[in-house]
Amino acid sequence: MAKRSIPIEIHGPKEGVPASGPNLLPAADLGAEIERIKEQLRDEHDRHIRTLADFKNYRRRQEIEGKKSADAGKREIMLPLLDIVDDLERSLERAEEGGEGLTEGVKLIHRKLVALLEAQGVRAMETRGKMFDPQLHEAVAVKSDRHLKPGIIVDELRKGYLWNDALLRPAQVRVAE
Repeated sequence: MAKRSIPIEIHGPKEGVPASGPNLLPAADLGAEIERIKEQLRDEHDRHIRTLADFKNYRRRQEIEGKKSADAGKREIMLPLLDIVDDLERSLERAEEGGEGLTEGVKLIHRKLVALLEAQGVRAMETRGKMFDPQLHEAVAVKSDRHLKPGIIVDELRKGYLWNDALLRPAQVRVAE
């Protein structure tokens, strides 16, 4: 489709040139067309400003919802931890009173913590006797052992943990050389 240009005369028509012709808009129509285009421009500008405001509000709502969701997740972890803190306090009170069973109390607390972690998808890695993997293990020492192949994990100095089968914390291990 060919573009049609509308000539605009600023100083008025020249002598001998008709004010309108087959391809020219009459002066009255030209003013109306300019006003119509200005109105369209104002409408588009207003729509643009409203869209920007809507997007800003959307982003703010998403940030608020994300924070609420994160806080709900933290709360879900903190409440069971408070039960474990209560158990620790009771165990410490009994230990101060000379009561027996401190070891049993600490074992109970350990079991509760491990259960809480497992409920969240966290589990300890088995490392002893396995081949060293630098993506899962951190070698902090080597040990000479003629009975083991080089690269086999001899013992674990700090447990490593997986979270939903992804590495959460590498295990610190001693490796046979």
